[in-house]
Amino acid sequence: MHPTQLRRLIVLAVLAALVLFWAIPTLANLVIDYQWWSEVGQVNTWTNMLWYAIAPVAVAAFIAFIGLWLAHDRGLHFAGIRSRDFRLYSRWVPVALALVAIIFAQISVDYWTVMRFFGSRRLTIPADAWKDPVFSRPLSFYLFSLPFYSQVLGFVFVLAILCALLFWATARGWQLTERFRYQRDRVLIRTPGTFDFEPRSLLLPGASRTGFLRTIAVILLLGLAAWFFLGNYDLLFNSHAFMTGADYVDQKITLPLRWLLIAATLAAIPWAWMGKYKRATFLVASAFVLQLIVPGLIRAVYVRPNEISIERPYIERHIQATTVAFGLNRKASEQTFTPSAQGTINPAEDSALLDNVRLWDLRAYNATIAQIQALRPYYTFPNTDVDRYFINGRIKQLLVSAREIDVSQLSAEASQSWINPRFIYTHGFGAVVSEVNRITPDGLPVLLIENAPPEIKSPGLQLTRPEIYYGEKTQDPVFVHTAREEFDYPSGDQNKYSTYQGTGGFPVGSFLLKTAAAISEGEPNIIFTGYLTGQSRMMIHRNIQDRLAHVANFLLWDQDPYLVITDDGRLVWMADGYTTSLSNPYSATLPVAGLEEGANYIRNAVKATVDAYTGKVVLYVFDPDDPIIQVYEQLLPALFQPASAMPADLRRHARYPAVLFGTQAEAYRVFHMRDAQVFYNKEDIWEIARNLFGQSGRPEPVQPTYIVATLPGEKEPEYLLILPFTPRGKDNLIGWMAARCDGNRLGELTFYQLSKQQLMYGPMQIESRIDQDQNISKDLTLWNQQGSHVLRGSIIALPVSGGFIYVESIYIQATEARMPQLKKVVLAVGDRLIYRDTFDEAIAELTGTSGPAKSATASASPPSAPAPANPAQGSTQGSGVLAGQIRHLREQAEELTRELEKLEKEAANK
Repeated sequence: MHPTQLRRLIVLAVLAALVLFWAIPTLANLVIDYQWWSEVGQVNTWTNMLWYAIAPVAVAAFIAFIGLWLAHDRGLHFAGIRSRDFRLYSRWVPVALALVAIIFAQISVDYWTVMRFFGSRRLTIPADAWKDPVFSRPLSFYLFSLPFYSQVLGFVFVLAILCALLFWATARGWQLTERFRYQRDRVLIRTPGTFDFEPRSLLLPGASRTGFLRTIAVILLLGLAAWFFLGNYDLLFNSHAFMTGADYVDQKITLPLRWLLIAATLAAIPWAWMGKYKRATFLVASAFVLQLIVPGLIRAVYVRPNEISIERPYIERHIQATTVAFGLNRKASEQTFTPSAQGTINPAEDSALLDNVRLWDLRAYNATIAQIQALRPYYTFPNTDVDRYFINGRIKQLLVSAREIDVSQLSAEASQSWINPRFIYTHGFGAVVSEVNRITPDGLPVLLIENAPPEIKSPGLQLTRPEIYYGEKTQDPVFVHTAREEFDYPSGDQNKYSTYQGTGGFPVGSFLLKTAAAISEGEPNIIFTGYLTGQSRMMIHRNIQDRLAHVANFLLWDQDPYLVITDDGRLVWMADGYTTSLSNPYSATLPVAGLEEGANYIRNAVKATVDAYTGKVVLYVFDPDDPIIQVYEQLLPALFQPASAMPADLRRHARYPAVLFGTQAEAYRVFHMRDAQVFYNKEDIWEIARNLFGQSGRPEPVQPTYIVATLPGEKEPEYLLILPFTPRGKDNLIGWMAARCDGNRLGELTFYQLSKQQLMYGPMQIESRIDQDQNISKDLTLWNQQGSHVLRGSIIALPVSGGFIYVESIYIQATEARMPQLKKVVLAVGDRLIYRDTFDEAIAELTGTSGPAKSATASASPPSAPAPANPAQGSTQGSGVLAGQIRHLREQAEELTRELEKLEKEAANK
């Protein structure tokens, strides 16, 4: 075989191997992706997403290839080279240019920006829709059109520069190559100085007169003018010390000068076409320098001495835009909250709240149930969710924790086995449920659902499908309905096993699918194992956040999905999805959990459900007025369902998300100041109230708290999310906000403002009073010894008819075993600070009765009958006196015990 043919075969073989090396995994991933999207019933959505991802990049790559090919062809022509004289070169250059074009298109094109733009073309903008005060453009222009135009401009501008560079490299490269060849032919032995790379060798004489470079220069000037034009809109996002958006100087001085700069750039185009580049450059540079200098001078000389009066209308724009962008004006109201000066509560009016006071801090509760309900080391409770249920006709706030399996905690031998985590230990089992305010005599939570199989102690709850195949701690992949039974739960010294009966996962019984799965997962054992049958199914993307992100990665998903027990006993995860943007004019950019750069626009547009057994995913649109979700509905119509389609038993558990609420609180603490002068001087900035947690003693912001309470002026208790505010630099309460979660009132916000002339203690002031109380500090010092330490729960501020009641739980936790036990409850109302063993005793002392509601200290088995409607029924003054006597005797016994321990320590030291 001729050496040339042999080299050609080798090259072809290497290319074929490279193609196969890329194509086989890609094809396998496509097969598995198709199976997964078929599992969730969204194949049309998947194909649409593939088209949206490929089409914009393909169009951009084609345009880039044409531009680069023309630049290369013109460069050859300038150098006097005919490509057909160099056959190998002429064959490989188009391939190289195509690869460069594809890579350049992938880097420079964000396909979602392109598709959102085209999807927004079908939006109907109401006649009374908001328009910016400078250019009279609607919000959709800034959300969809401006990012697209900026991307197209950047693509064309950079492509023009690449074409110019390619033209120069091709022309000059071939010129130097031909010179070298000519001199090599004349002198067989090359002599020093024959060929060099001095700076002058980089010049391309005569290039400035070529039509191609003049065309490139015109394109660059047009792109520069377009860039300056789009930059006009960027003025609406300028950040100033006191506001965001175009201020007086931006609108009155900078904007006209930018139009002058655009005119100068367009005027320079004829000179560029005639090759008079110096004149064109001088004209553009002069206008640019003018635009840089003049606004600063006007700001320093005219605006700064009169800033507040001049900037007032622009500050008002900023306040209004931020208020709208973060939804502070949507289904929102402001009210004056006037607490009672006596600091008392009404047990009858506040019975629902007092019956649902969350005595268990979530961190303490999670640590406790991990000790008493894990059952095995490989069981874990990743999170505890607070939700409300209706039990015996009454609204009750419950703590729900999923018992998931963590295969990394299996024994070393079991975890190293390939079979165990994929075929046997495939799912968690059941959940632990307790009321927020019921405590056993030992200081542990009273469990309504516990153990495995689930033991249910409340008539209002049931679990028909306790298996958790999809959760917060799951790991991929697992195989179900195989020749091996799956571990369900431990039973004494044995284990219970079962076989999956659901529709989750996708078939993986055929050899083709097993091969695709093995290649996709990089695991050959999938092909060779004998446990997979014709009915076997493979489950992937089992983590809730990963699953939702795979379905809709264009949404920001809440990092804390919560578990719901449906009426028919299924376990379903619910999660909130947000549409966010940084393209809202005049709006401030605020931090958002899960976004590093924050956002200046946010909506809770979607609520998703994921079945813990089957993995079924459904996305419900809860904010149909949001323009961003409207565009996605246009692009992916099969993916979304209206909120009205959500089943009633799930709809009852929909809630206002804490992420959105926290962002709105961050906005409201500043933007409750509506007066421009007050806002400019930052006279009335609030802070989110702070409290203490744990042993660090460092204050931290109070977290939004879900409660059951009756809002001022309302008659029925409801599920709320609340957060208190304090003035900047002070700790007294100045206001609080509440979000409603029930029924048609879901999404309503109420902002309560307190009188500045009336002092109401804030959470940190209550913490200080707790630290200064002699009895409490003495107990805390004692309990922080002898192998244990004190854990202070987050203080909860609860609105009652007479003002606010503060509740803080105090736990004792052993140093070696993290199982906090509730030891004391601190209750503060007005000037009163009550410190008792139970919340029931504290309320009894506050109200002079034996208990405002059913006792918070209970036996291990909660009563099945509902508590009386009137919380004062069954109470007598005599029982209250008896409780007081018992409490007094207990305190004396504890005091004697402490003295005895002190004497024993002194004797031991001697």
